[in-house]
Amino acid sequence: MQKLFDGYARFRSTQWPERRKTFEGLADEGQNPQTMVIACSDSRVDPTMIFDAEPGELFILRNVANLVPPYEPDTAFHATSAALEYAVRVLEVRDLIVMGHAMCGGIRVLLDGAPVQGGDFLVPWMRIAESAKFRVLARAPADVHTECEYETVKLSLGNLMTFPWLAERVEAGSLKLTGMSFDIRSGQLLMLQGDGTFAPVDIP
Repeated sequence: MQKLFDGYARFRSTQWPERRKTFEGLADEGQNPQTMVIACSDSRVDPTMIFDAEPGELFILRNVANLVPPYEPDTAFHATSAALEYAVRVLEVRDLIVMGHAMCGGIRVLLDGAPVQGGDFLVPWMRIAESAKFRVLARAPADVHTECEYETVKLSLGNLMTFPWLAERVEAGSLKLTGMSFDIRSGQLLMLQGDGTFAPVDIP
């Protein structure tokens, strides 16, 4: 904890004076992000850092393996769906990115099973992506883990379209869905192409 407190002290002494007006504006006017990012909870993947975004720019949802479950409005708890509903229906974001990443521990659980200490919630959660795993295994690629990471992004994008109020916006052109994957080994960001492959994002 001390390392975190030391970091907070640096934030208050260096970043806060520079960004005070930004935060005051966000406090007075509320948030109006144009983009939502659904990313993995992995501590090595930080969407704000990857996109060099300022406070208020991104509405970020992070969970294990950047998964979106299908639309299931019932009495159960749906943290991911609740965040999605808030971003799309209340904040009316214009872009929605599902961003996977290399060396994902959630995908390792999907392929190899959970460690003994992590079976209560991890295993049921990762069942969302079982169909993605089976599609990859049927192809028998050389790198099953990476292909599962990619396929899970595609699965989440497909599940997003099961939310009727989201699909309506996509079809009307007021919301755009994008699949991405970040390689923590190289710092390279890949984007899902029309042919189903992932290619590096072009930068100037």
